Amino acid sequence: MIRKLDELFLELKSRESKRLVVAFANDAHSIGAAGKAVGMGIVKATLVGDREQIKKACLQENIDINKFEIVHETEEIAATRKAVKLINEGKGDMLMKGLVSTDKYMRAILDKENGLMLHKAILSHVTVMENPNYHKLLIVGDVAIIPAPELKEKIAITNYLIQVAQALGINKPKVAVLAATEQVMPKMPACVDAALISKMADREQIKGAFVEGPLALDVAIDKESAEIKKLENEVVGDADCLVFPNIEAGNVFYKANTKLAGGEQGAIVVGAKVPVVLSSRGDSIKTKLYSIALAAISAK
Repeated sequence: MIRKLDELFLELKSRESKRLVVAFANDAHSIGAAGKAVGMGIVKATLVGDREQIKKACLQENIDINKFEIVHETEEIAATRKAVKLINEGKGDMLMKGLVSTDKYMRAILDKENGLMLHKAILSHVTVMENPNYHKLLIVGDVAIIPAPELKEKIAITNYLIQVAQALGINKPKVAVLAATEQVMPKMPACVDAALISKMADREQIKGAFVEGPLALDVAIDKESAEIKKLENEVVGDADCLVFPNIEAGNVFYKANTKLAGGEQGAIVVGAKVPVVLSSRGDSIKTKLYSIALAAISAK
């Protein structure tokens, strides 16, 4: 069981390297992160982009360009489509965003004929957080893609969190489906959805995890709060996974983890044929490395 984000690197070094494909890799940020990942021995990397711009970025970052396989393409959309094509041809195990804008990147992934979507799949964002005030990693979603998930989407998010947790070595993760209260309040949709998901897990319509909900955040992650409220089950006070009721709740928690608690995190988009890294230029190199490592350990 992986309990710290740095343990991802140790685990990956003992496995066969996965192939990372970077779409429109013309910037020092993505090349720097990919270069460090290759240097650590956790992935191999293909950069799709303008060869001359890639050379300049490698010089800027003091990276040996021979670490990479280069696929030359000067145009943003064409480079992104070519990166997706490499994945579909079996020449990559995960995809990462380079200098391409997020809308064009996602458009290439979502393309019905040539993209990476599985039939009837739902794209979702999974974050693995390391918080200095919690005793293990937290796997959470969705904080970035699905604004107001309905029941069907929350079920998909729950299953994705379970899959990522299992990839991290947690055989039967403990999933808290969050709401503002642990009481089942019929007028609060988040409570009703959480109760339904919990009951589905009881009847093994959702498999491979202990699932409880609705749970307020305090009882999900703090044993003392659960004891005071006289709650007893496998999840309370020891959750591995948090399913948020909406993007506002998830995104605030995500940013509070780093900005107020000094936490670290890695994140991937799931639901496509391969894990997708959707990093921001504002992300630290460490966050990008954790995201690459998370994609590698989640890749089939």
